Amino acid sequence: MRKELYTTDVLIIGNGIAGATTALLVAKSNHSIRVMVITRAQDPDETNTYYAQGGIIARGGTTLISDIIQSGGGIGLESSARIIAEDGPRLVQEILVDKISVPFDRTRDGSLSFALEGGHSEPRVAKVADHTGLVIQSHFTRALKKVPNITLMPGITAVDLLTVGHHATIWKRKYEPETCIGIYGFDQKDGRVSRILAKKTVLATGGTGQLYAYTTNPKGARGDGIAMAYRAGIKLLGLEFEQFHPTALKLSGAPPFLISEAVRGLGARLTDEQGHPFMQRYYPKSNKPDLVTRDKVSRAIFNQMLQTGSSHVFLDLHGYIPKKEIRSHFPTIYETCLTYGIDITRDRIPVSPAAHYCCGGVVTDSVGRTSMRGLYAVGEVANTGLHGGNRLASTSLLEGLIFGARVARDIVSDGLRDSPWGNPRDIVQWKDRGKYIADSALIAADMATVKTIMWNMVGLVRKTSLLTRAITDLTQLEDAVTRFYRDAIVTDELLGLRNTVLTALLVAKSALANTTSVGCHYREDE
Repeated sequence: MRKELYTTDVLIIGNGIAGATTALLVAKSNHSIRVMVITRAQDPDETNTYYAQGGIIARGGTTLISDIIQSGGGIGLESSARIIAEDGPRLVQEILVDKISVPFDRTRDGSLSFALEGGHSEPRVAKVADHTGLVIQSHFTRALKKVPNITLMPGITAVDLLTVGHHATIWKRKYEPETCIGIYGFDQKDGRVSRILAKKTVLATGGTGQLYAYTTNPKGARGDGIAMAYRAGIKLLGLEFEQFHPTALKLSGAPPFLISEAVRGLGARLTDEQGHPFMQRYYPKSNKPDLVTRDKVSRAIFNQMLQTGSSHVFLDLHGYIPKKEIRSHFPTIYETCLTYGIDITRDRIPVSPAAHYCCGGVVTDSVGRTSMRGLYAVGEVANTGLHGGNRLASTSLLEGLIFGARVARDIVSDGLRDSPWGNPRDIVQWKDRGKYIADSALIAADMATVKTIMWNMVGLVRKTSLLTRAITDLTQLEDAVTRFYRDAIVTDELLGLRNTVLTALLVAKSALANTTSVGCHYREDE
């Protein structure tokens, strides 16, 4: 970064649908408001949003509220579900269609085409074929670049949140109510750490899938926001609710590519090696057993794999969906699978569950405010109470959109008055104490250790003995990594390791503390 100190009105950490919505609406509300958006990725389109295939809920109603609550195991907030159901369709139209021109699939009469997904009692998911997230993200990034009072800075990693209590140089300021005043930001190109001071800071850092050996998430989903919030003393809740998507491609030499739930919504079935559907055996009372909630489908697949000794089951499209519809509805899935020798119009897809979505996170109120003044959280890093113990399919993009709009409105209505940091000289500059360059091989080995521990001990089915062992191993590793971090020169991968180990430990502790099976947190020994 060119300077040691940057100041802005609003700082947003993350450029997915939640962060981008917040940035766009704040900046367009008043062109004198300075908005800075940072993302650790070099490409601002590289977000969790980009990889969302299925779509976004665009039809509300009371049945949506009940579907959300039921999917979440009954522990979610009805008030949050009501916000989604009441505000969703309007904001999809106003922001995604009218403001950034997302070309959703339409019926012959020009109205939105709705798909059915697991846990939904009716079709209500709007989509752009099977690459909805990619289109939404690219349209948002394009829109942000056109707004003159938005500064979009890729390749910047947030190191830690700056707070008055932790970082003021004047002792008496530590008596003030704790307030977030920005971050330390690390520039991956020049290796410099700068202070970025902001009147309002928004965490939109995404999720935690990279804690696990097998995940649908991109490399940046390593729990950065949760770790930073924890170190700053901000309230967290529900980290044990890590949702596993039931169907990710499971093939030697292929990455764990997500196979959208919309595939089963259109009629595809999960089968064993002989081609026999098996979900009815696990949920005999359901008239659509392949479309029960994700936690239930994932555990059924897990049990099926245990019984057969296989590393996967199969997803059969061609036996249930016409070839023409497969090609037109799922072009990305078709082309990707074909790359690995699987023609989904005639072959079954080998699939297994993969870590997909963190339903817990930084606790917020109905407008995205966290337990610390000046700090908001939005998107997957936040816990708005919407998901409870398990996320209903295609609520994530909608939550990011709606709460991004709510955060933006609250920031603007608050007036962005005097800067909370006062004189920048009162805030501690970064001191680089690094003595040596961190060994990339060692960092990679430690990351692999975390992923193995989490996959084997804090996965789909949890036991006290395994969770206890995981906490012991992760505590030792977290201590070693902390000492390593204090002595080594800062890099993005080192910051990622530091955050991943800490977040993994927090997830394991949350899983051990919660002895009740609910949603995607399943205790075998409850």
